[in-house]
Amino acid sequence: MPRLGFACQYRHPHRDQSIKALEAIERTFNPRTTTLRWLSGASQDAARAKLLELVEHNLDAQLRMLAHVAELPSPLHMLRLSSDLLPLYSHPQVAGLYQDADMQQLMLKRFAAIGDFARTQDIRLSFHPGQFCVLGSDRPEVVENSLAEFEYHADMIRMMGYGQRFQDFKCNIHIAGRLGGEGVRAVWPRLSSEARNVITFENDEKTYGVDDCLALADLAPVVLDIHHCWIHENDYIDPQSPRVARIIDSWRGVRPTMHYSQPPERLQDLGFQANEKLTIAALLEKMPKRDLYQHSEMMWNDWTNRYALQFLDRFDMMFEAKHKNLATQAFFERYLQAPQTPRPLVDSSARPDAGAA
Repeated sequence: MPRLGFACQYRHPHRDQSIKALEAIERTFNPRTTTLRWLSGASQDAARAKLLELVEHNLDAQLRMLAHVAELPSPLHMLRLSSDLLPLYSHPQVAGLYQDADMQQLMLKRFAAIGDFARTQDIRLSFHPGQFCVLGSDRPEVVENSLAEFEYHADMIRMMGYGQRFQDFKCNIHIAGRLGGEGVRAVWPRLSSEARNVITFENDEKTYGVDDCLALADLAPVVLDIHHCWIHENDYIDPQSPRVARIIDSWRGVRPTMHYSQPPERLQDLGFQANEKLTIAALLEKMPKRDLYQHSEMMWNDWTNRYALQFLDRFDMMFEAKHKNLATQAFFERYLQAPQTPRPLVDSSARPDAGAA
């Protein structure tokens, strides 16, 4: 069975509770952070104590999150860890605090526990550095900051005991930046071996699509985001297309991961139905394209869900819905716990990718 995963934050299933009660429960699973302004304005001792307290909470919260995931059915043993576990780690004004002996001991112990638990429970882990990690920028200072940010994630991965072999952990970024793939290739030798082992490239909805990522497949695997691809190419990629086969090949024998999201539920207020194929042309008659970039709370569109099911014989799937674990579990219970044969949703006699290289 494929694995389905959720990203970074826990949502408590009993949404009828008060906001205060929900926040109290979810706080035990989710990371906290601080600001550079606060740390800069505090004394050295206060900043150190605050950072220690935050890191201890965040790493313990991730262990609690992993314990929750371990209790789920095995097809749900997949989790994207938060990038905010070590607040401001890559910022030069804060980096020295992370060299403190107590901090080093805390990080090494807790990250090792996270890695050991995930391996014992066979939970597939990943990171997704944020939009400011732009390795393909034409601005040297942005490239330097982006390298530091990616190596921050590589440090966490290394402390968990991963990054030792190709794709034992996934750390996903978009190509991004004016130099694009050319810029990524230029900085590739500067990445640590652990970073090169775990990095993946995901197609985006605006600039660098599937073909741009495939152009870097000799360096690292391609993460197919079918929502981004739908927006970028104005159509759904055929699950059996030669390009999908090339994406799978880029993983070099490791089971690929793909990303899945849908546009917001408010499309239903505009007359689009849950059992209806969402076409870009029809949607653009009622909204600007940028509104499609937003993610839904749950996986509300049944047609798109049945389309996505056609990838699951070959891919694990990371869900990028606002309700996180709730959306992922609801999808699992509806489509995979009671197996059914999804009807074909792509006309194989008129594949848009039939001639793609």
